[in-house]
Amino acid sequence: QGRMWAYTVGFTVLPHVGGFLGWFINRKAIPVWYEKLKKPSWCPPRKMFPVAWTVLYTGMGYASYLIWNDLGGCSSKAIVPLGLYGAQLALNWAWPPLFFGARNLKMALIDILCLDVLAIGTMCSWYHINKIAALLMVPYLGWLAMATCLTIRIWKDNPEQKTGKSE
Repeated sequence: QGRMWAYTVGFTVLPHVGGFLGWFINRKAIPVWYEKLKKPSWCPPRKMFPVAWTVLYTGMGYASYLIWNDLGGCSSKAIVPLGLYGAQLALNWAWPPLFFGARNLKMALIDILCLDVLAIGTMCSWYHINKIAALLMVPYLGWLAMATCLTIRIWKDNPEQKTGKSE
């Protein structure tokens, strides 16, 4: 029983690791560069992002634990559903370095569009295994939809920033 708690915590915390590293590495570029970008009026306030990502990463992490547990761990049945999850998580973690670090809006846009497809695929593959796990992905997909639209608008509205740092 104690071991299951460790797995639950491990899976739930895992998404936060990349999210925290992405923030930590890019934290200095956010207030300086990001604030100067032209953004739409519906852009959420900067302080809302860490709160939203904490909730979203916790939900998706716990959902991945439910899938792993229902499939009996790292079994052959888990390859596709957890592989999709891992791939979308890697793209999720890649977005901040592309957007804030490299300031490459085009690559960040390509990344988030691929992320959308993989996140939807993850949720669809999970639905047949554990409906609660799939439903825990719904807020994440909603936030990704907003983030994708925001990335598109920032990419379109800041043409001089589209391809990366101009030093």
